[in-house]
Amino acid sequence: MNEKGLNTLEYQKVKQQIQAFISTESGQEEVNGLKPMIDLEKIQKDLDETQDAVKILRLRGGIPLPQLVNVKPHMKRLDMGASLNGKELAAVGRVLRTTNEIKLFFKDLADSEIELVRLFDWIDKLENLPDISRRLNQSIENDGHITDEASPVLHNIRQNILRSESAIRAKLQEFTRGKSAKYLSEALITIRNERYVIPVKAEYRGQFGGAVHDQSATGQTLFIEPQAIVEMNNRLREQQLAQADEERRILAELSELIAPFTAEILENAYILGHFDFVNAKAQYASSIKATEPTISVENDIFLRQARHPLLDSKKVVANDIMLGKDYQAIVVTGPNTGGKTITLKTLGLIQMMGQSGLNIPTSEGSRIGIFEDIFADIGDEQSIEQSLSTFSAHMTNIVSILANINDRSLVLFDELGAGTDPQEGAALAISILDAVGAKGSYTVATTHYPELKAYGFNRAGTINASMEFDSVTLQPTYRLLIGIPGRSNAFDISRKIGLDSAIVDQAQSLTDQDSQDLNEMISDLMSKRKEAEDEALALQVQLTDATKLHDDLAKEYGDFVTQRESMTNKAKEKANDIVADAEIDADKIIKKIRQMQITQGQAIKEHKLIDAKSQLSQMHQPTDALKKNKVLQRAKSKQEFRVNDDVLVKTYGQQGVLVKKMSKTEWEVQLGILKMKISEDDLQKVHVESDKKDRTVFKNAASTSTSTSLDLRGQRYDDAMSQVDQYIDSVLLAGYASVTIVHGKGTGALRTGITDYLKANRHVKSFEFAAPNAGGNGATIVHFK
Repeated sequence: MNEKGLNTLEYQKVKQQIQAFISTESGQEEVNGLKPMIDLEKIQKDLDETQDAVKILRLRGGIPLPQLVNVKPHMKRLDMGASLNGKELAAVGRVLRTTNEIKLFFKDLADSEIELVRLFDWIDKLENLPDISRRLNQSIENDGHITDEASPVLHNIRQNILRSESAIRAKLQEFTRGKSAKYLSEALITIRNERYVIPVKAEYRGQFGGAVHDQSATGQTLFIEPQAIVEMNNRLREQQLAQADEERRILAELSELIAPFTAEILENAYILGHFDFVNAKAQYASSIKATEPTISVENDIFLRQARHPLLDSKKVVANDIMLGKDYQAIVVTGPNTGGKTITLKTLGLIQMMGQSGLNIPTSEGSRIGIFEDIFADIGDEQSIEQSLSTFSAHMTNIVSILANINDRSLVLFDELGAGTDPQEGAALAISILDAVGAKGSYTVATTHYPELKAYGFNRAGTINASMEFDSVTLQPTYRLLIGIPGRSNAFDISRKIGLDSAIVDQAQSLTDQDSQDLNEMISDLMSKRKEAEDEALALQVQLTDATKLHDDLAKEYGDFVTQRESMTNKAKEKANDIVADAEIDADKIIKKIRQMQITQGQAIKEHKLIDAKSQLSQMHQPTDALKKNKVLQRAKSKQEFRVNDDVLVKTYGQQGVLVKKMSKTEWEVQLGILKMKISEDDLQKVHVESDKKDRTVFKNAASTSTSTSLDLRGQRYDDAMSQVDQYIDSVLLAGYASVTIVHGKGTGALRTGITDYLKANRHVKSFEFAAPNAGGNGATIVHFK
């Protein structure tokens, strides 16, 4: 469709509202490509999918989809022979895990006998890759971190690193807590150049031997690696390098494992994105109370209680709009600000939404047509750049419209012929409507010209309409009245606001008789319409009462049937109890008879005894008169735990993944790098969150006492700079990503000194002043590498 029509009717804003419900990048791409279609089968297919998603939203709360990134670039790199990093492999693993979850979700829908028109067809196209998914889940966490279980070698290396770090810290603590502590600027252990060091006062640099790796900004503190731990640091560095090599090897191995299945993974990602798209359409439909329209290939449009989708549904006035069956053109008249323009936009935008496969903001039973194009000449088209007046701009647009319309076009004119001499404008408006009608296009036009009221009566296939105006309150009601032209209210309004009656009477005498007759006819039509509406309202009240009575009777009958079945079952159970007691007595009698047969030799036939007991057994009545409830069975099955399920361990408040079942009531759960045996009572199924906090690689005990902000206000320059140096060391050791230094504004000397220090510190990634409401240039936020 033409871009001008889409922009004029604000189609893009509808797409923006749908985007608010999207959770995957692939789904976002589908929303971006959304546009009205003209193929009946495609439109109906998309409407069916939207309705399927609406049913799932109502019955199951929607299709459960997590945040998924676009894996197309990752698959392209694999096809080129490259290896993926941890985050990229985690994204692929999330797609595969979601694929499995969606297949199980739709299987549950099928088992629950929930009927869908289209969406089940997509499920068969999803490819499960269980071995790859299992390996990725075992090796890569959601944030891209490689787990210890990725390989035995990596596990051993990390254990060695932990032992080495523990030994180094223990050795350095001999310096920070022993007699040597007096040579230190501060009793802490930190890291410089990826080696453990301690802060030594410059005058005691020779006390520990070893190497100097850094110094404070003032030069008063040297960060020294004591000779006693040089070999330990060397060993640790070798282990860290071995860890990096093993991690690279694992990433390459996993990339090679995935590479042959890039096409299947891309297809899975596309289908998941499509499910996200239809899910978003359903959620959007729910938010605006939209319904599924039927499609009329004859363009017989009937929008019941149509509302503009971009306006507040609680405030907007709904209107019935009909076009195409009995008339192809509507001429709408009425006062300014009466709702004529909104009515035009509502018709055009709803038609575009329906042709895009979206539910529309109307009541049930609405119909849309199929138009090859929708043209709109709405609003002030004045162009200063092109030196065009409002009238000229409108005419330029109308010329373009007339050159492109056909019998499958919908044309919307707002204030047709306005902006010029009224007599000439009315004549042009009539001629333009005739030209549009000659091409068979469907038209709705608004106007102020009274000549077009007569046009609506005289032209075949054309009808008048108006926006209702309450002459009592002197306010528009925004209701569209089909078949009634707009009546001039100038005289009534003038009288209401106090204009002398003689002046009003004289003005009326100056109008021609035809105009007065037309206004009287319009007034009579509106009066009769009001009577018809009052009668319809009374009938509606009666219908509502009758419907309520019918519903009450139906409910009472249902309760009666349920109670009857319950009482019948209780009676049968009681009868069975009586029969059971009788069977016990019968068994005793039969036992005695057999005893008599043995002891007294009386001839009693065995089959007669069996028949007698069978007759007693047949007196039992079945008590379960209801069929087995498959929905309840599926609901119970859904709560069962399975391998690779994501769960919450309630005791620890941590999420993990089920590895294997250890016993009837216990599971082995992967919690980060740990595996624990947890009781089922302590587990709860969860959906995996898309974003997790960054992992903390190293945390010293000092981190628990180090604040994320440093307040230096009121301190001398030298003392403040010394504190900054020590504070930066502390927060680096604590592993903080960012901190705030509050230095105040003052003369600016301290701020300048801190800025120079941060520029020279190699561990600082970036820094900036705080937001205006958080201190402005009186505070600096520091981000570390």
